[in-house]
Amino acid sequence: MKSIAQLIKTTGIIASAILLSSNANAFSFSQPEVLKATKITKFRTVKHKAFKAGEKLTYRLHYGFVDAGEAVMEVKKTSKTVKGRSLLHVVGTGRTLGSFNWVFKVKDRYESYIDSESVFPWMFIRRVDEGGFKINQDYIFKQNENKVKTQDKKEFAVTDGIQDMLSSFYYARTLDYSKAKIGQEYKMDMFIDNEVFPFKIKYLGTETIKTRKGKFDCIKIRPLMMKGRVWKSEDSMTIWVTNDNNKIPVLVKTDIAVGSVKATLTGWEGLVNPINKK
Repeated sequence: MKSIAQLIKTTGIIASAILLSSNANAFSFSQPEVLKATKITKFRTVKHKAFKAGEKLTYRLHYGFVDAGEAVMEVKKTSKTVKGRSLLHVVGTGRTLGSFNWVFKVKDRYESYIDSESVFPWMFIRRVDEGGFKINQDYIFKQNENKVKTQDKKEFAVTDGIQDMLSSFYYARTLDYSKAKIGQEYKMDMFIDNEVFPFKIKYLGTETIKTRKGKFDCIKIRPLMMKGRVWKSEDSMTIWVTNDNNKIPVLVKTDIAVGSVKATLTGWEGLVNPINKK
């Protein structure tokens, strides 16, 4: 049961979908390079119609026929600004359900204040409680200086447009797969546990899938996972996102050492576009 709990911990809030691991070692990262902070005078513009304030996505995490956990992802308005730039407040919560609370209770909350135009974070808050193990992180992203300041006053040099564990979920939804070829990889950098990690998503084509909520036309992608005590191989996780401008993860399947786990989209509201559902 410990392996199941580890998956809940690792997939936790991402039961939804893309890539927010509670454990950086779950992903296949190359060795971080030594970085030097640099001044940024002009930020990128990410044009998209993927999400807006008011969006709410709900997911169920299943181990076999058992409902193991739930994740909720929300986009909220905020009056906060940074350097005169407008922000969106994105919040992700994850928790175990039913009997899994007796095995390994998880109650996680992630918050990120992301730039409305550039889709990168300025502030990140992480509150993790997993089986009594707790993590409290507060990061200030100095995107204009390519630095991150942590809750213990340490500063780290980072790459341009660096993402956090939650903002990466939303940035990934802005990626354009319309001209992608099978096997094409998309890269982004994430700041996790005081380190910069390069991350890859592989495009696998399109596919129609069926869940309890109906049939969805989807884009099939795969994050590369690190083979080890939880994952069977580096390609253990597959994600299906709606083949529309929303790019919402509908289904996540993961093979682990003791079986398989999947997360399914069970509810959505406040979308920018109609969902590509048959």
